[in-house]
Amino acid sequence: MTAIEGLERYPKTATVGGKAITFRLMRGGDEAAMVAFARSLPEHDLLFLARDITNEAEVADWVKSVEAGQIDTIVAVHDGAFVGYAAVHRSVMRWSAHVAELRVMVGPGLRGTGLGRQLTQEAFALGLVSGVEKMIAQMTLDQKGAIAVFEGLGFRPEALLRDHVKDREGKRHDLLMLSHEVARFAAQRAAYGVAEAFGA
Repeated sequence: MTAIEGLERYPKTATVGGKAITFRLMRGGDEAAMVAFARSLPEHDLLFLARDITNEAEVADWVKSVEAGQIDTIVAVHDGAFVGYAAVHRSVMRWSAHVAELRVMVGPGLRGTGLGRQLTQEAFALGLVSGVEKMIAQMTLDQKGAIAVFEGLGFRPEALLRDHVKDREGKRHDLLMLSHEVARFAAQRAAYGVAEAFGA
């Protein structure tokens, strides 16, 4: 399967937590919906993100990166509103072009329903078909649910950065970095549900 074939599998609909959720690719025109979603999130959830997704200009830059093929982003939509997303950010540096960061966010109303796992599987599958060799994920230590989801997909702690992020009140938080060797995972992807995520 090629990356293009993987992308062509969207949009798709699944029932998650008793709700019909549509998974589709992020595109131009989604800026306002993404900002609205971001502003509904608790402040703490935004700490480890590389950009301030509550800022309209930064979300516009994100969409440009999507359209340029630098980032694959899947959004989860319910009743016309974003309820989550997953993104695969490939490195633009030549020496780390084989590495991508996997970022997943779920709105408060659908946490604990399995949506985070579904989004993670979808994004991880995109990474597999696009030739990513290593994936990393970053989160604060108290995000235990997210850590469990990533570890369930085979991610393992690689580094703990003390006092690495600071919230708007100036309080410091430790940042955990997890990683996964994608090439080793490819032969076992069906066992983790990635094959089902893409209907393979």
